[in-house]
Amino acid sequence: MSLMFRNLFFVAVLALAGLTSPSFSRAAPATSADDTKTVQVAWRLLDYVAVDYPGAVQNGKVVSDAEYAEMVEFAATVEKQITSLEDRPEKAQLLTGTLSLKAAIADKATPERIARDAQALAGALLSAYPVQLAPTAVPDVLSAQRIYDATCASCHGSTGDGKGSAAIGLDPPPIAFRDLGRARERSVFGLYQVIGQGLDGTSMPSFAHLPEQQRWALAFYVGGFAFEDRIKAGEKIWKSEPEVRALVPDLAALVSLTPTALSKRIGEEKALNVTAYLRSNPAAVLSAASPIAISRKRLREADEAYRIGKKQDAEKLALSAYLDGFETVEPLLAARDNALLTRVEKEMIAVRSAIAAREPAVSVSAKVATVVASLDEVERVLSDDQSTATSTFVGAFTILLREGLEALLIVAAMIAFLRKADRTDALPWVHGGWIAALAAGVATWAAATYLISVSGASRELTEGFGAVLATVVLLWVGIWLHGKSQADEWQKFIHQTMSKALSKGSLWFLFGLSFLVVYREVFETILFFSALWNPETAMALFAGAGVAAGVLFAVGWVMLRYSQRLPIGKFFAYSSILISALAVVLAGKGVAALQEAGLLPLTPLPLPKIELFGIYPTIESIAAQAVVLGIVLFAFRAKPLAEKN
Repeated sequence: MSLMFRNLFFVAVLALAGLTSPSFSRAAPATSADDTKTVQVAWRLLDYVAVDYPGAVQNGKVVSDAEYAEMVEFAATVEKQITSLEDRPEKAQLLTGTLSLKAAIADKATPERIARDAQALAGALLSAYPVQLAPTAVPDVLSAQRIYDATCASCHGSTGDGKGSAAIGLDPPPIAFRDLGRARERSVFGLYQVIGQGLDGTSMPSFAHLPEQQRWALAFYVGGFAFEDRIKAGEKIWKSEPEVRALVPDLAALVSLTPTALSKRIGEEKALNVTAYLRSNPAAVLSAASPIAISRKRLREADEAYRIGKKQDAEKLALSAYLDGFETVEPLLAARDNALLTRVEKEMIAVRSAIAAREPAVSVSAKVATVVASLDEVERVLSDDQSTATSTFVGAFTILLREGLEALLIVAAMIAFLRKADRTDALPWVHGGWIAALAAGVATWAAATYLISVSGASRELTEGFGAVLATVVLLWVGIWLHGKSQADEWQKFIHQTMSKALSKGSLWFLFGLSFLVVYREVFETILFFSALWNPETAMALFAGAGVAAGVLFAVGWVMLRYSQRLPIGKFFAYSSILISALAVVLAGKGVAALQEAGLLPLTPLPLPKIELFGIYPTIESIAAQAVVLGIVLFAFRAKPLAEKN
């Protein structure tokens, strides 16, 4: 038995070690420190050209010689900067783009053409030579007003109109942040770059001495001057239209996006309103980086990776779309629209199966599009504020009852068994196991919240290996109990084996089994409760959990009370059936969890998912349950035959 406990401990260590496994992501080629500075300078100049060219040329004629000279100079400087970068496959194309931009400026092309070419070149530059594009934390925009008043208002004006007291005589004059024409073409990242590095040939100095987060906050603040009367309208759009939120999934997308670029996707009026809201409240993007937004982003990345031939990357990204995104909202969605939950799960399985089967790219893209459309529907369901408290209550109740019932049945059966055997001295080992599991669950929650990141794959591996190991143990226990279901067999075991067995280390086996079955359920419950947590509906969550705990207590009390009244033969017969049935259930759950972690292949079947019985619609999961059930039936059948002979 001590060997079994060592195995339990080994698997638990492996599972907990997996908590630090990172989520799936794609690495970008590194850019050296020297090249980073060069790229930043070139990008800043391109951004300036895109925004300020209309002040130099209109209708094919130069309207400001000084401004036009700057445009020519900046384009030439961009060429020099790109030429000095280390060689990469994309460099030649970047230089071609630079020459094209210089030629367009020399021909006095339209502002629209110059803005388009400069922005495209800037994007290609960052793609080839990546540099940090987003703040590491949400900028405190409210605090930026104080910084602006102290460092910027004297030139740019207290209201951002470019008419500060120190602006008189400056050539070129300070930027008027309220100029909507300029603001439409300017990204927050462009403003951040200028704030940090200054701008050659102008009176704009570098403010690199300011901490990075203050520079970002200042960039957001000044970038919102031209739109500040549109904030409320933008908030309404942002909160009510998931398709808009999908276009700005994170801070990196927000800071690099210009209103003009966004307007091409959702129209100018919406774009300006959304820009106003997000630049005044960038934290909204992080809340929008919901599990659904993560799923949507990963699916699109998987589609792109598959299309360009990166099949393995596509498999990882499609798996991450489920594990790191959709799965975390399943409890709440199940409480609100279980049919939609089932549909999305099947659609995600279809995507992963199509990638694994190496179907044509067009087929994979079609399946991804189907899931993305369904995710938009999911987001609408989850963003509906109606019945939020009720949904949270139902979700909390269902999760705790479902997860707790499996553990309760096994632990209660162990306790009843020891009482029947008059070995109440061994009960502390069982109680110690489940109490230790609760403590370990709380420690897991604390670690996952404050110390490390529990990836979806790690979560599924922990659940999967725990379920598979529990299946093996329960299968053995169920067959053993069935073998003792005859009264004479039981009496023989009591007199010859029981006391000896429980004195040779098998008490640790009782502790280990109690710990394993409870920890697996506590681990999953805590992670699902974390997904449900919302301060506004906290009481509903606690109420749902409390009611579920009450039901579990009642079930446990009934089991223990009436098991004492059962004749010993019937007790063991019923217990063997219960334990064996749970082994079949956990076999299905364990295989399904390992499939979701990407460790086992996944072949869908046109069957319904019945999670209570561990039935998942895949060939592998059903086959595992069939094998376990076959072993149980064979063992149960073999016992009567042996007795007859």
